[in-house]
Amino acid sequence: MTQKSDKQLVEDYLHGEEESLEILIKKYIKPIYSFIYRQAGNVQEAEDLTQETFVKVWRNLKKFDNRKEFRTWIFSIAKNTCIDFFRKKKTLLLYESENGPEKDCGFFEDMNIVQLLQSATEKLLPKYQQVLSFYHNEDLNFREISEKTGESINTIKSRYRRAILLLRGMIPKN
Repeated sequence: MTQKSDKQLVEDYLHGEEESLEILIKKYIKPIYSFIYRQAGNVQEAEDLTQETFVKVWRNLKKFDNRKEFRTWIFSIAKNTCIDFFRKKKTLLLYESENGPEKDCGFFEDMNIVQLLQSATEKLLPKYQQVLSFYHNEDLNFREISEKTGESINTIKSRYRRAILLLRGMIPKN
């Protein structure tokens, strides 16, 4: 018996063959998990993001363009799921206290935090402001910032970490 292509499995699922989706999931669960784990570096986050990826795949399978490669499509969903997660996490990391993030959740509801953060950022040296701006406002990764500024990637990472530590020191904890 010849194995069905991914595209054929998608078509079969859309025509009511539930087991076709199970075959696709079994085929891609390990590679997607491995990909996400390399991004997250944490088992729990990787498991959660993998599950979220497959929920998105299931919800959007009818939108899959059969002229494209399924593998590329599913990995782009995984990548975007990670990007969304880390965008949210980047914001949260800034405000975590020693007692954990739960204590500071109400902090986000207070619009003064934006003003506090802006004010504190303006007090940083320009080299720190630049890295934060590229990373958070322009959504560039460290390698892209390195290429854009002509600085080494380690310098960029160091400046980013230093900027975050400085900001944490400037923003009062509740």
